[in-house]
Amino acid sequence: MNWLDEGALYSQISDFLREDLGRGDITSQAIVTRNTRARGRFVAGEKMIVAGLEAAEEVFLSLDSQPQLEAFVADGEEIEAGKVIARMVGFADVLLAGEQVALNLLQRLSAVATLTGQFVRAVEGTGAAIVDSRGTTPGMRMLERYAVLLGGGRCSRLGLDDGVLITSNHLAIAGGLAEAVKNAKEKLGHLHKVKVQVSNEIDLREAVSNGADILLLEGLPAEEVARLGAMARDLSPVVMLECSGNITLENVRGYAEAGANTISIGALTNSAPAMDVSFQIQPY
Repeated sequence: MNWLDEGALYSQISDFLREDLGRGDITSQAIVTRNTRARGRFVAGEKMIVAGLEAAEEVFLSLDSQPQLEAFVADGEEIEAGKVIARMVGFADVLLAGEQVALNLLQRLSAVATLTGQFVRAVEGTGAAIVDSRGTTPGMRMLERYAVLLGGGRCSRLGLDDGVLITSNHLAIAGGLAEAVKNAKEKLGHLHKVKVQVSNEIDLREAVSNGADILLLEGLPAEEVARLGAMARDLSPVVMLECSGNITLENVRGYAEAGANTISIGALTNSAPAMDVSFQIQPY
């Protein structure tokens, strides 16, 4: 997890724990004898790509510096149902207090990685890349982007300060496509590529002729993507095509074969169903 800002990660996990614990785990305080030792293990209930082990470990370390997580798989590894992902030994009240937050992170991030891996396999051999979007869970963007990478996908811009995308909403305010692209190229300089959302031949020609680097084709059928893509590359062999909108595991390969360089899928981070992972605790 070296590419993550670990300080920011730890701060977020402390916030997650405060939300869940409130003034303390009153159930465990009432029935668990202080300093009772226990062991817990994370077990996969279905086939998945694992993601979030370090985040899960940090949950317990935030509560007590003693517990050590022993992982039997690595983040990014695909495993079968029934596999023991990791185990740990510590104070029982610590394991019980951190159980749900750790599970939430492991289930959520493994879901993102697993769904990403399914899309990546669906376009294998086409040369198209699967990328995420800014459609992430507030407070979880960094972790969810990490999970996308573990699944074999790529990250798009991390935020509004990390890339240029001129959408139809921008164009409604900016006075037209040509003017918007020209201003972006002039004011931002050569280090920033300019991506423009286009939906027809007129927009496409205007965007390419004014120096757009990437064309975003959103919500169009694969056949129309192929037609507009061929037109774009006749105008500029180096222009890149990105597709998004209404893309599923069933139709994603069609978009890749239509010539898309990248396929942006918001569902990777906003619609991946939580994976089945359990945390089983026993006396030690």
